Amino acid sequence: MIFDTRPCLHGEGPLWHPLRDQLFWFDVMGQSLMSRDKDGPQLWRFPEMVSAAGWVSRDVLLIAGERDLFLFDLNTEQTETLVELEADNRVTRSNDGRADPQGGFWIGTMGKRAEPGAGAIYRWYRGELRCLYPGLTIPNAICFTPDGRTAQFTDTVTRKVLRVGLDAEGWPLGEPETWLDLGPEGLNPDGAVIDAQGVMWLAEWGAGRVSAYAPDGQRLRSLEFDAPHTSCPAFGGDTLYCTTSLQDMDAAARAAFPAAGQTFMATGTAPGQKEHQVIL
Repeated sequence: MIFDTRPCLHGEGPLWHPLRDQLFWFDVMGQSLMSRDKDGPQLWRFPEMVSAAGWVSRDVLLIAGERDLFLFDLNTEQTETLVELEADNRVTRSNDGRADPQGGFWIGTMGKRAEPGAGAIYRWYRGELRCLYPGLTIPNAICFTPDGRTAQFTDTVTRKVLRVGLDAEGWPLGEPETWLDLGPEGLNPDGAVIDAQGVMWLAEWGAGRVSAYAPDGQRLRSLEFDAPHTSCPAFGGDTLYCTTSLQDMDAAARAAFPAAGQTFMATGTAPGQKEHQVIL
């Protein structure tokens, strides 16, 4: 089912705001934040690419852009830099990100042309921005188990989803290990979210679907969408939302998939975790 028919050049970063009961998402290449409320579609444009967000309060989001993590007031549209993010590197932009259970915010960066090794994953927590994993190409699938003890992520080009333990403050413990290897199937892991039962819902870029993986890595089922480039899922209650992309689709592909780039929904999917608040 289609949630919003506006096509995104590259849909990304869906966030269900639990205080507003409202979905927000991004068109990265369109430099836009998008949403819908009871009055219809909403759109906010920015001077640079934006890709991911966490909620700080009812009206304020933490947004990841090309140069910084910044606070954005949905009502006044005022912005305030929280911390610079590779501000001196014009090769990169932000990509996938999510708030963690401890109130921090994880964010990946990548080359605007997916330059190999140009990206990294950072964590912002209580005033500190720390680079956790440098030398990545397309960081994605940042998500957290319900108990807050494990983080999972991928570098899409490796086709492997990694996991790492977290300490009480949410910082990684030890080195990440491979949790899921999609290489043998030729699948590309993109954005992901973990539901309240610990099941990971992973967008598989190029396969037109979001697949559910049990904590032991077993594939449970897949939700098919009428768009080949599924980019990132999010839960609002038991409804799964999924952004998609027109990236790398020529005219013939776009004609074959007229709904590509639109934002989809699947009701009654699974109980989602409540998105965590970013604590300033």
